[in-house]
Amino acid sequence: MANLKDRVFIVTGATGNLGQAVTRVLFRSGARLALTDRSVEDKLAEVFADLSGSERVRAYAADLTDPVSVAAMVSAVVEDFGRIDGLVNIAGGFRAGSPVHELDLETWDFMHNLNARSVLLTSQAVIPHMIEAGSGRIVNVGAKAALSGGVNMAAYSASKAAVLRLTESMAAELKGHDITVNAVLPGTIDTPQNRAEMPKADTSKWVAPEALADVITFLCSDEARAVTGALIPVYGKG
Repeated sequence: MANLKDRVFIVTGATGNLGQAVTRVLFRSGARLALTDRSVEDKLAEVFADLSGSERVRAYAADLTDPVSVAAMVSAVVEDFGRIDGLVNIAGGFRAGSPVHELDLETWDFMHNLNARSVLLTSQAVIPHMIEAGSGRIVNVGAKAALSGGVNMAAYSASKAAVLRLTESMAAELKGHDITVNAVLPGTIDTPQNRAEMPKADTSKWVAPEALADVITFLCSDEARAVTGALIPVYGKG
């Protein structure tokens, strides 16, 4: 297991299925965690009953599509923990759309705000602190669907493709500061929601959140210090 003792990581989307898995793996690795989501403060005791009493874990509610809210959250993390060593951008979501010629702008904007704008704003707020410290780790969550378009998937695929281009651009810009920026590209994640929506699917081929969390934790560690700008497929057996 990676040794992240006392390093400070912001985890966005912390109360989701993947966010919970990443939080627990990072915690077991010794990290100090700033967990953020819209309502994470209300959910901390419920979702993380095993962690909520630890002084290594704090919750910060934030609207990750609002630059003022994001800036306030990051400032609070720095004030509480003294620094930021890593950022794991998990917050995001999926909404099926329509054929491109029928696609409504509300769906287009919703997907881009949720999946790409959130990554942009959190990264913009965190990077200056990492540059000042002279090191950092950023891991973004893309998607297999970011690599190609599909039927009724234009808004989602384009928003996740934007995450990949952000990842590559930040990696190129920050490599001189010892800040690595990488992305994982999961296939279908094995969650209760996906099982309910696809009851006939072969779930043995899906990606367990814990398996994806292990890859993310590796990218946060010193062992991955030479890896930056990578778009890592984590497809499971699918």
